Amino acid sequence: MSVDLATVKRVARLARIAVTEEEAQRMTGELNGILGFVEQLAEVDVTGVEPMTSVTEQKMRWRPDVVADGGKAMDVTANAPDTAEQFFLVPKVVD
Repeated sequence: MSVDLATVKRVARLARIAVTEEEAQRMTGELNGILGFVEQLAEVDVTGVEPMTSVTEQKMRWRPDVVADGGKAMDVTANAPDTAEQFFLVPKVVD
């Protein structure tokens, strides 16, 4: 896959990035280099290689899956301008 100047300008417009003609020319070459490298990676034979989450073997730590309220309701509402018990009070906006 290769990128042409029109594609670079279109992507820049969609991303709302202002690019000059020289910058677009330079980006075209850079993006084609990156895509060439990605194509090389696609050629690597990875049959039998298990997916890894890290380069070192790690076990995921598990915690018990229990429902809890957190026990911090008073801490959460401590800086609120107006509260009632453990709830935020806000002005009524709908009649």
